[in-house]
Amino acid sequence: MTQKQNTASSMTSLEKRSISGLASIFALRMLGLFMILPVFSLAAEQYSGSTPLLIGLAIGAYGLTQALFQIPFGMLSDRIGRKRVITAGLLLFAAGSVVAATADSIQMVILGRLLQGSGAISAAVMALTADLTRDEHRTKAMASIGISIGLSFSVALATGAALESWIGLSGIFWATAAFSLVGIAVLHLWVPTPTRSTTHRDMEPAPKQFIKVLRNPEIMRLVLSIMMLHLLLTTSFFALPITLFEHAGLAKSDHAMAYLPVLILAFIAMVPFIIIAEKRRKMKAVFLGAVIVLGLVQLIWAFGPSSTTSILIGLWLFFTAFNILEASLPSMMSKLSPLANKGTALGVYSTAQFLGAFIGGATGGFLYGQFGVTGVFIAGAIITLVWLFFVLPMTPPRHLSTKILELATLTDDNANDTAARLNAIDGVVETMIVASEQVAYVKYAPEELNLDDLDAFRVSSS
Repeated sequence: MTQKQNTASSMTSLEKRSISGLASIFALRMLGLFMILPVFSLAAEQYSGSTPLLIGLAIGAYGLTQALFQIPFGMLSDRIGRKRVITAGLLLFAAGSVVAATADSIQMVILGRLLQGSGAISAAVMALTADLTRDEHRTKAMASIGISIGLSFSVALATGAALESWIGLSGIFWATAAFSLVGIAVLHLWVPTPTRSTTHRDMEPAPKQFIKVLRNPEIMRLVLSIMMLHLLLTTSFFALPITLFEHAGLAKSDHAMAYLPVLILAFIAMVPFIIIAEKRRKMKAVFLGAVIVLGLVQLIWAFGPSSTTSILIGLWLFFTAFNILEASLPSMMSKLSPLANKGTALGVYSTAQFLGAFIGGATGGFLYGQFGVTGVFIAGAIITLVWLFFVLPMTPPRHLSTKILELATLTDDNANDTAARLNAIDGVVETMIVASEQVAYVKYAPEELNLDDLDAFRVSSS
């Protein structure tokens, strides 16, 4: 059966305003976190007490506190309000930026980075996005935020090197503090306040589900994947600026011009692979191919550190593969996670992402101190090989989508009957009924389901 055209209404101006504001907050925060990435390992020797290990810890320290606090902050936002939690998180981020900006020792920079990460607002921002957008536009809203994160990451890498030569590391941290304050202004002056906040089962973690998620091998392969991806990112960017400067002879002031065209080309190269993965149902093949490319790039960098050309070709391949995985892993999580565990699985996934950044920074610093840049990249290749070993047995994800039905007549008494009737519709794979919210979450195969059947069910049940 073919899927008919979805006739959902377009976004309201309030929804567009909400998404643009929240995407801007995410982008400003990501800019602040990542602008030091392409320059810190080169410039951090200015701080007293600097060692390769401590420099690596400073790069990745934000990931540790981000991993520890993002799920608790998301749950806290259910109780005291989204905007209060986001405001507090941005103030913590600004405070950490000020500590790092005024630091004269590497230990104080690490403290500042830990404080930056403690302002963990990701889960609260996502929950506020869900509060302010209708169910049928949730996917578009999350995609817009994802695009803003990707763009801000690219801008951060391109501008970080340029800003360091102009205003120094302390200037970058001061700019980061300013970004946080701008984010607070956007939150309160532009982003609407929802009339009510609810727990969104498809996005927010439930404590009772953690054990089930941790015991699900398919989900944990993807959790491992996002951790490895960000571990490789911070490990690589400990050694890469040093390689470009000390081995390839590229002046620090020229690093920005090296990164910018490579990042643009990588974004363009990513697009056809995402289309192949989603439209032609080759998600596992594209996923494994990207992991293999990341490993090959580590070897290119390990054995060609004096060639600017080989470094930049490797950088293009690295970011093409990185962007493919960063875009496809959340989609795979959504497809493979049971509906009842989806929000919890996404919470564990995000925690692993930030934990990977922390481990990667510390690992990069330690390996560089012991074995130099070649040792860092060889270790990166070995890490990728281990990663590939664990994900090879993964089940190719089915092409599934999720729809949320609001059912005004849904009660505890008719919940089981409602679930049975939904599961009887051709193409429906799984349902989750939340009677207290009068909604049904439906996972379905788009090629097998006529969406009019779900719309007719909703109308008949209202």
